Amino acid sequence: MPVKSSSCLRQLGLLRDRYGEEVASRKSKLLAVLEKSSLSKASEVLRLHEILCFLRAYPDDPHVLMQVERMLESFARRRDLRRQRAALSDTGIAGTQIRFRFFAPTAAWLAKRYPTRLHVDWKKLTRQQRLESFLPPLVHYAETPGLDEWDLEVREWIHRLKGSDETDGAFLARRFDALKADSFVREKIYDDLDIPMRLDPGERTPSRSLARHPGSPVVFVRGDISPQRPVLPGDALRRPLAVRDLSRRSASGIIDLARASMVTRQRDLDLFSYASPDDVRLVEWGDGLQFACLGALPERRLLLEAVYAFLTLKNGVPIGYVLVSALFGSSEIAYNVFETYRGVEAGRVYGRVLATTRHLFGSDVFTIFPYQLGHENEEAIRSGAWWFYQKIGFQPRSRMAVRIMRKELSRMRREPGHRSSPRTLRALAQHNLYYYLEKPRSDVMGADFLPNVGLRISDYLAKRFGSDREEAARTCSAEAASLLNAGSRQGLTAGERLAWERWAPLVCLLPGLARWSPADKRSLVRVIRAKGGRRESEFAVRFDRHRRLRKAILRLAGPRR
Repeated sequence: MPVKSSSCLRQLGLLRDRYGEEVASRKSKLLAVLEKSSLSKASEVLRLHEILCFLRAYPDDPHVLMQVERMLESFARRRDLRRQRAALSDTGIAGTQIRFRFFAPTAAWLAKRYPTRLHVDWKKLTRQQRLESFLPPLVHYAETPGLDEWDLEVREWIHRLKGSDETDGAFLARRFDALKADSFVREKIYDDLDIPMRLDPGERTPSRSLARHPGSPVVFVRGDISPQRPVLPGDALRRPLAVRDLSRRSASGIIDLARASMVTRQRDLDLFSYASPDDVRLVEWGDGLQFACLGALPERRLLLEAVYAFLTLKNGVPIGYVLVSALFGSSEIAYNVFETYRGVEAGRVYGRVLATTRHLFGSDVFTIFPYQLGHENEEAIRSGAWWFYQKIGFQPRSRMAVRIMRKELSRMRREPGHRSSPRTLRALAQHNLYYYLEKPRSDVMGADFLPNVGLRISDYLAKRFGSDREEAARTCSAEAASLLNAGSRQGLTAGERLAWERWAPLVCLLPGLARWSPADKRSLVRVIRAKGGRRESEFAVRFDRHRRLRKAILRLAGPRR
């Protein structure tokens, strides 16, 4: 039986992304054997799991889908999985452990939902003394005499301090979440302690096996999937079939799915951790492809660019994610396909990413930043990511990168089998790539001038207020209101008031503001309110329409580096 099951697994792997009525029948027969048999190696159990996840996202027909869902639902109870459980840790398979140094909000999220499953991984904790010294602020003041006098190990202290119905990991995550400080300070302290955690498997704990958005329709694959690259500009100019606002309840379910998708892959993403349930939309593209577009809570938004994260769904299964930063009619995009789903339709999906970005933000320029291309990212170097983007039309602006590219292209024409060396790819990946739907211009994301705005504000506040930044906030808020004739801010939401306070020093510094028309000033007030409003994408659109504001920001930034 082990020989037979291994052979069936190899055959199923060969058929994984092939489609047709005869192929579906063969897959079904192989799945029937593998459902009842036991695999001898951990690598084979993992391989079967990945094929099942793939077929859940790309199902042949209702019968294959039913088999796949049944096998995934019971995967944690497989004999071979239980036998290889230790070797399969950190795979995200249902029934296995996950070890990771979760970000503070993710640890708090896990502690809230799985208080008996989250543990401190004491063997990997390297900063025990620092954690011990931080225990007093985490407990009631009346407990400090004991902490001061008794010489217990930090592990013993936490075991004594925690409740009987929670783990050491849940106790720590909850106490840091309750620490009397704003979320930025709490997060900084927690991250500095670098606490490794272990999430034990339990009923419906996060797993890749069961991850799916229940509201997504299922579209079966009728023919082989095309691996072709997107065709620009045409694919970027497409319009989605629909963009649906989600209720807070549905949005919260999507946010949980996005967080779990990171947890089960030993990753963390701020945009998923701090997503706003008021700013989640589902973009429909047909063929089972959707993007869940998540905006950030107002307090977690950047001063200038609008930042969103997309969770890519195929028939409801998370197959990757996207990060988009938008401003000045341009978008910087980071595109990731989870390993299980690579090499199938990454090009087609990327074309829809560009079109979704253009639809939401009105961008006519797209840029790829160096990490995505291979800078300090060996995975991108191995995959040749730089050439993926270049072949669909992205081009470097750096003169050095242009010279290297032309040299490589010339050699490829002479030697059709030539492939760029890792050293060459690392040199190319030092600089952004760009694609312009219209005439090339320099005031775009990735041009490295926005940080200068922050420096100008720091110089201004240091000169006027020194260390008293609280007085700076009060004074600048009042002066900005006077400059813009904004009147009272009593009717603003909490997010809008926060955006006003953050933008006030920038308003005070805008060159030429006194000469703006009343209409331009009112428009700027609406831009600022949108930064703290329900949807940050509205801020990006309003900002880009305000020509005088764009020009003033560019003047304030000064020469581009």
